[in-house]
Amino acid sequence: MCGPCLRRPPLWDRAVSGLVYRFPVDRLVCRLKFGHDLSCVDILAGELTDAVKCAGEPPDVIAPVPLHRTRHFVRNFNQADLIARRLGKARGIPVVSRLLVRTRRTLAQSGLDATQRRRNLRGAFVCSPRGAGGPAGRHIAVIDDVMTTGTTLAECCRVLKRAGADRVSAWVTARAPPP
Repeated sequence: MCGPCLRRPPLWDRAVSGLVYRFPVDRLVCRLKFGHDLSCVDILAGELTDAVKCAGEPPDVIAPVPLHRTRHFVRNFNQADLIARRLGKARGIPVVSRLLVRTRRTLAQSGLDATQRRRNLRGAFVCSPRGAGGPAGRHIAVIDDVMTTGTTLAECCRVLKRAGADRVSAWVTARAPPP
């Protein structure tokens, strides 16, 4: 289990990472996201599935970090959603793909520093309407492919906690190594 090095306390209750984002993992992630090599999903999801086995009490639901609809249209898939579905099936945890929605297009996080990343994502996510599938009183695991500064996950967790989630865990296939 791991968490990023952040100056402020994280908004998640527990963070789990399957791998460290360095060679050859970085190549797998890039092959998936930019080379559309969906065979990488099985490897990445498998590593995360193994890592969460000892992560304590399982969440009620899994929520993948959403892509904006224009980026989803261009890529034709959401890698976090594909990983979440494999993990959910393996662990018997329901996946709610539309629990979080990205409301606006944002710049790619990869070229931004930590401050720019926070500004870029502030207000970019909302929680879907409350109700039977909503977050109120639930433990939710937010899944993403890679965590560098933790900004994306922190923003998703903030939105879910404001919507009433009891606990939020951050699960990633790979985390960037500490500086």
